[in-house]
Amino acid sequence: MHDDPRRTNSAGAGRLLALLFAAILGITAFLGYRGELARWPFPHDPPTAALLGPPLPPPDAELVSRLVDPVLANITASIRPYGLGAAGSGIVLTADGQVLTSHHVIKGADTVTVSDIGTGAVYPATVLGYDSSADIALIELTGATGLPVARIGSSASLRLGDQLLAIGNAGGTGSPTAVGGAITDLDSTIVARNSADLTRKSLHGLIAVAAAVTAGQSGGALVDRYGAVVGVVTAASGELQKTLGQGPEGYAVPIDTAMAVVRQIRSGTPTDTVHIGPTATLGILTSDARPAGARIDVAVYGQPAYAAGLTEGEVITAVDGRVIASTQTLKAALNLHKPDDVVRLDLTEPGGGQRTVSVTLTVGPAN
Repeated sequence: MHDDPRRTNSAGAGRLLALLFAAILGITAFLGYRGELARWPFPHDPPTAALLGPPLPPPDAELVSRLVDPVLANITASIRPYGLGAAGSGIVLTADGQVLTSHHVIKGADTVTVSDIGTGAVYPATVLGYDSSADIALIELTGATGLPVARIGSSASLRLGDQLLAIGNAGGTGSPTAVGGAITDLDSTIVARNSADLTRKSLHGLIAVAAAVTAGQSGGALVDRYGAVVGVVTAASGELQKTLGQGPEGYAVPIDTAMAVVRQIRSGTPTDTVHIGPTATLGILTSDARPAGARIDVAVYGQPAYAAGLTEGEVITAVDGRVIASTQTLKAALNLHKPDDVVRLDLTEPGGGQRTVSVTLTVGPAN
């Protein structure tokens, strides 16, 4: 009896198909174990394309404001004896009164007072720490309990064109104001001018939003359509941009950056940029010396440097053996200290002489 060749071919084809199918299952199982999903192309598959829908409509400012307003706080910082200072905003992080704000809002302040929008209560505040290079500070309200707490989102998933709201104490009026706009940049670098003391600082990695942010909203919340905080408002475009006919721009520190500073402050470990607790000061005004060092321009009467005999024109070249190349490195060195710490200063006198002086630091404003 002879086998039908067609049956033999059919059976062989069936076995081949079964083996191929088993191999595919094996490969798919292996890929599936690795968390990947295999896709096998066949001639009749339809073409694929990314579906891009229309942009989402702007957030409902009234609805989002109702969610966010109760977790914001108004901050008033004053400088004795003149009563000068700044008004800004803050974001409540904990029910017992930790509040996130901009460093420049509390910079130089002798006293900080916070009124909570959600409850109407007024609290004195202390500065837990700050990073002036990131323009972020963490303060704590004395005696606060049961405060409503902000919902913290993430800045990692933001995209150009996303519509956001900046909410804060615009104009220092005590009532939060919301302004909206689209993200125009996710990595902006600006030179910000502090309207309180006219100092300038370069800030990097900021979120730029086409929104008319105004004074007083600093330290306030940049939020998405769901009321999650994705940034800390820090600056607004200046008069030059208006003169050039360009639209308003607001800038915010990404919340991921801000919360990294908060975690560092909470750890209690200072760094060259993150200061923990009350500020320690020598009580001097300095400028960069040439070729290196921090030149003493003024030793403030009654402050530690004055009491230790430091004088105008002397150049600080080292603190506790750490070389001081500029005013900035002097600030970084002092940033690691607390009031009542004793530091050893190496000095170069105007005539070229060298001397070493020990100075006990005192409490100064948050600089």
